[in-house]
Amino acid sequence: MFGITSDAVTGARGRHETVPRQVTHGGPVIADAATSAHTARVEDRTLALTFDDGPDPVWTPRILDALRRNHVHATFFVVGTQVVAHPELVRRIVAEGHQIGIHTFTHPDLARLAPWQRSLELRETQLAVAGAAGVTTALLRPPYSSENDALDDADWSVLKQADTAGYVTALTTQDAEDWQRPGADRIVARATPRGHAGQIVLMHDGGGDRSQTVAALNTLIPRLKTQDFRFATVGASVRMAGPVQRAGLGDHLQGLALIELLRAGDWTVWLLGVLLGVAGAISVLRAAVLVIAARRHRRRRTAGRGRSWGPPVTAPVSVIVPAYNESAGIEAAVRSLLASDHPVEIIVVDDGSTDGTADLVESLHLPGVRVIRQRNAGKPAALNTGLAVASCELVVMVDGDTVFAPDTVRTLVQPFADPGVGAVSGNAKVVNRGGLLGRWQHIEYVVSFNLDRRLFDLAECMPTVPGAVGAFRRRALFALGGVSDVTLAEDTDLTMALCRAGWRVVYEEGAVAWTEAPASLNALWRQRYRWCYGTLQAMWKHRGALVQRGAAGKLGRRGLVYLLLFQVLLPLLAPVVDVFALYGLLFLDPVRIIGLWLAFLLLQLLVGRYAFRLDGERPGPLWSLPLQQFAYRQLMYLVVIQSVFTAVAGSRLRWQRMERYGSLQAAVGAKAPGHDLPPQEPGSAHSAPYGRVPRQAPYGRPPQQAPYDPFHPLAPYDGLPQPPPHNGDRQPPPHNGFR
Repeated sequence: MFGITSDAVTGARGRHETVPRQVTHGGPVIADAATSAHTARVEDRTLALTFDDGPDPVWTPRILDALRRNHVHATFFVVGTQVVAHPELVRRIVAEGHQIGIHTFTHPDLARLAPWQRSLELRETQLAVAGAAGVTTALLRPPYSSENDALDDADWSVLKQADTAGYVTALTTQDAEDWQRPGADRIVARATPRGHAGQIVLMHDGGGDRSQTVAALNTLIPRLKTQDFRFATVGASVRMAGPVQRAGLGDHLQGLALIELLRAGDWTVWLLGVLLGVAGAISVLRAAVLVIAARRHRRRRTAGRGRSWGPPVTAPVSVIVPAYNESAGIEAAVRSLLASDHPVEIIVVDDGSTDGTADLVESLHLPGVRVIRQRNAGKPAALNTGLAVASCELVVMVDGDTVFAPDTVRTLVQPFADPGVGAVSGNAKVVNRGGLLGRWQHIEYVVSFNLDRRLFDLAECMPTVPGAVGAFRRRALFALGGVSDVTLAEDTDLTMALCRAGWRVVYEEGAVAWTEAPASLNALWRQRYRWCYGTLQAMWKHRGALVQRGAAGKLGRRGLVYLLLFQVLLPLLAPVVDVFALYGLLFLDPVRIIGLWLAFLLLQLLVGRYAFRLDGERPGPLWSLPLQQFAYRQLMYLVVIQSVFTAVAGSRLRWQRMERYGSLQAAVGAKAPGHDLPPQEPGSAHSAPYGRVPRQAPYGRPPQQAPYDPFHPLAPYDGLPQPPPHNGDRQPPPHNGFR
């Protein structure tokens, strides 16, 4: 990434008090600079042609061809980065009898570098030459150097350090100035000696277009030969004994390793650039698709398509609340359900809680609330128990850490007026959005989850009805054999199964529910890890939808492809953005990199602002979106990376545990942004005996059913003997046996 700057780019000449007089007025080849400096001049009628800044894949071969046609040997002062990029050209230079010299690794002004950087520049170039051609060289030409009388004190310090490292410095006596590209005739004129004195002529085989240099050589060499000039390498022109030697085995091996390492680095940078372009294109494409789909979804809804599904649905609804150690929020959840303006029966299935969840609900003596206790068997089993005892055809499933608005149930079941609708996804919102982590999750729910659901609804390929707020036809679930527990994302698995069975799954954005989000990064990691891994399991389980027709085909070719592209591949590419951003800030144009980052941030802000307006949310939390790029986003893509590697490694993931903090208690009786919550009843939430006890997340046990593909890495943990799953022909479990 270090460009070779023109020789015209040089600093002002400094003081030259320490430069010995014999060097200033001596010959162009300088030896023993650190001790007793002496110089050597080129023999009369001898020209040493030298070429800097190569090797170049275009111009160096053409210059070598011109030299071979004229039977002339020259000296090439090579740049290390070019040697690494084109080692075959260095081998050709040596094989054809030309001499190699060092021109540093990245072509800097050595006088402006620290001593350790100078040593590194010389050593790395020497190793590159040793690795490429198996030789080492004692010749050095510092970049931007010219004749002896141009040396200043800083240049002299460079030459003394180079002498200590074993180098002889070769300056020039005649500059063809081909770097200015004045035309072949001018280059020939400037390279022609004035008299019979020997010269070291400076030309270039790299660093730009050298077509004029090639043309000039074809004229200059024959002309000077007719004038009895001979051509030689720098070493031969001053009778220097063996400046180029065969490299030792250690240097050769180190050089080979250096070349391979740096070439791999070049490929890595190239690959990063490509992946960055792909990630950027996917991000822009996703933003455009989401906004266009959201606008169409909004127009369809306001035009009446989504608002009127048919005659109003007034049939009573069974609400199933699976609960495992939910004492921190179960009272708020149940009271909010009782406040519904739609007739409901509430079934709380206590799945072996150890914190008194069932006792708490029973002690409230709330009408229409039924408590069923069972041994701990997992969330799917609790849902199936609730389905078995439910008396209504329409069933709402809600987590025990979720609060409904009074109209949520009524709004949620209206799409069932369409007989083709099998499930409805509600609009889940974060209730504990006060801290920075809560704001970030609030943004994610509104911008990512809800915009995605509008797109899925429009494309008729909804992959997930969230466990926090979703409604189902009971007979549709029985036809599937109930809620499956073969994945860690039972809601996604169930939704995909409904789609494949021909049912339509829709999104009702007006059915709002508030759920408690993780309050720590560790808890968030565990939750999202389970979600992501469970989604991968469900995608693998239902991969057959890719080749099916009808509703199943829409799920496969639209929903699964979207999930794979934007929720798996894009997060896997996300680290590239961060790595390349850091690389660009250090080695590229930081202004351009920051400009690109700000452009993408602006795109996210615009999409976020639109999503907040669609959801009726105040845009205030969006101020934290820039900060989200430095912590939250990395956490999310690391979750995906870990989930994918877990799947590839064939590991079995257990249910993750997460503490709850009773945030729902504060929500009862309050107003969340844009929506009303049910009023708090006196003495209910905050006076509850278990109101502030942290608890474990739902379902601390692994799924209780044998995996559908036990030899595939995406199969769930299956450490316990398990009963066979329900199927479409079996009847639901009997209604007895529950307390």
